[in-house]
Amino acid sequence: MQKRLWITGYRAFELNIFSEKDPKIQVIKRALRDKIIEKIENEQSEDSFWVISGGQMGVEQFAAEIVYDLKKDFPQLKNAIMLPFTDFSSRWNQQHQEALEFLIQRADFSDHVFNKKYSSPLQLRQYQRFMFEHTDQALLIYDPQFPGKSQYDYSFIQEQQKKREDYRLDLVDFDYLTDLAQEMEEEKRPW
Repeated sequence: MQKRLWITGYRAFELNIFSEKDPKIQVIKRALRDKIIEKIENEQSEDSFWVISGGQMGVEQFAAEIVYDLKKDFPQLKNAIMLPFTDFSSRWNQQHQEALEFLIQRADFSDHVFNKKYSSPLQLRQYQRFMFEHTDQALLIYDPQFPGKSQYDYSFIQEQQKKREDYRLDLVDFDYLTDLAQEMEEEKRPW
C-alpha cells in the first residue's frame, strides 16, 4: 500500500533566507533528508512512497530537491508538487518562477488543485483540505513558539486529527534544527 507524506513549513523569508548560499538551507535539507529516509525505512515496503508538497519558496521547494536526490537510493520514492491555483507564482520574479518550473519538470506529478486563478482565501482552506485528504501523514518544519504562515496548516491538521486519529503529524522545531546544526558542525571537525 502506497504511503503519502505532506511536507510543508516555513517560507524562505520567514527564516530570513534570501540567498541560495545561506547555511540554514543545508541544515533544513539535512533534517528533511533524515526524516524522509526514516519514514521510508520504517515502512519497509516496496510500494510507492509519495512526498507531496506545494511550491512555496522555502521548506516546500527544499523538500522537492531532497526527494529528487533521494530517488537514486530509494526508487519507490515519488514526488508530487500540488499548486493551489494556476497563477500561484505570478507575482514572483523571473528567477523564482524558473526555479519552481524546474522543480515541477523533475516531479513525478504536478497539478493545480484549482484550475483557475486565485480568487478567494477560501481556496487556501480548500487546498489544505485537499492536501490532508490525499496524504496519510504530515511533516512540518515549524515551531509553534514562532508562528508563521505554516501556523494555518498546523492548526488545520490538528483540528482534522480529531476526526482522523490515524493521521500522523511530525514537527521539526527550532530546537531540533539547532541540535542538527551543531551535529553537522561537529561532523566537519578533523578528529
